Amino acid sequence: MQLMRKPMATRISIIVLWGGMLAAGVLPAEGWAGSSDLYRLDEALRLHYAAAEPVQEAGPSSVFTAVPTENLVPLANRDATSQPLPLPSESAPATPFAMETTAEILDQPETLDFDIPVMRTAKVDKHVQFFSFRIRDRFEIWLGRLERHRLMVEQIFTEFNLPADLIFLSLVESGFSTHAQSRAQAVGPWQFIKGTAKAYDLRVDNWIDERRDPVKSTVAAARYLRDLHQLFGSWPLAMAAYNAGERKVGRALVRAQADDFWDLTDTKLLKLETKEYVPRFLAAALIAKDPARFGLAIPSHTPVEYEEVIVTHPIHLKAAALAAGVSYEELKVLNPELKKDLTPPDPAYHLKVPAGRKDAFLANLGTYQAWKRVHAVRYQVRRGDTLPLLASRHRTTVAAILEANAMGKSEKPKPGDWLLIPQTSKPVASTPLVSVKASR
Repeated sequence: MQLMRKPMATRISIIVLWGGMLAAGVLPAEGWAGSSDLYRLDEALRLHYAAAEPVQEAGPSSVFTAVPTENLVPLANRDATSQPLPLPSESAPATPFAMETTAEILDQPETLDFDIPVMRTAKVDKHVQFFSFRIRDRFEIWLGRLERHRLMVEQIFTEFNLPADLIFLSLVESGFSTHAQSRAQAVGPWQFIKGTAKAYDLRVDNWIDERRDPVKSTVAAARYLRDLHQLFGSWPLAMAAYNAGERKVGRALVRAQADDFWDLTDTKLLKLETKEYVPRFLAAALIAKDPARFGLAIPSHTPVEYEEVIVTHPIHLKAAALAAGVSYEELKVLNPELKKDLTPPDPAYHLKVPAGRKDAFLANLGTYQAWKRVHAVRYQVRRGDTLPLLASRHRTTVAAILEANAMGKSEKPKPGDWLLIPQTSKPVASTPLVSVKASR
């Protein structure tokens, strides 16, 4: 990279200038990240789940909180979080045979080909043992989940000219869980906080959270990683900045008078989490590129396939599932960005249905009255609005507004939110409920 050949003072000036632009709210047209010091939490790799997933979507656990598949409950009933597993330890208990086997593997010469710089250190080997022994079963789940989306991620990273091995960064971020949520409210497979998500054109509001969408969040992550590499000229530094924020890494480079990530690991200028982040990624990549070598069995997984229909009016997911002839849970998994069991009041919302079910959906949707659209008008909440006030103004009830918006009694709308206000009577003429969208 040309950036690496610039003097240190010039590189740091660029970082400081970028930070100033972010603080001032000036973003380039390509969508650089905003206020990235807030992008990563102090313990970014210890996550809690905000919602349940089906068995193949079970949550990560080493650096994330795992949800045992036998304890999964419906989304509406989930309110408990589990404690995170400890980080890998040199003195972690292990059976002699398993540890000896892992040690033998680690002692072998490395023969895998990587398209990013790889350094084998004691920290990397420690995380390899942790992933391949301590949490072997859960790491297999992570790999299986990534495998279902791997073709899509590889295609997007190729479009952005990113190294293919960077796809394994999602393993240490979330285990590629669409429902992973950190204590700092970083969400989704690539763990974006709200501010950075919006800077990279991800929609986050009271209806939609595109940080949970595998495709849209992967595009945003690819853009962010590309920008970080252009800034630092080094993938280890770019990954460290993805975790800690580019300004923190830039300041650490200045104070240490260093050019390399590994020089920073011997200082106290970065938090332990960030210093462990790159070794953790390298360990995950070593295993993911050859799971059988480490004794991991990854069953074959069918890639996620779906078709899209453009829904022009809100529809409940259970009604949509009936129309498509699939289960509600299957439709929910395909549309993780939906925060409610109701499509948003958008003029044209792209609803995903399983591949091959589009025609059935279109044919069945209008068959029964109960499946037809919610008859309501869109209203954007203003400062001072309350549900009783809106109900009185629009001659409806609070209960009707809550039902139309799939809201709980304790939920309160915020200024800027969009609500559906039920109409007292149905319109004489209605527009078509759906239009067809090309398949993915």
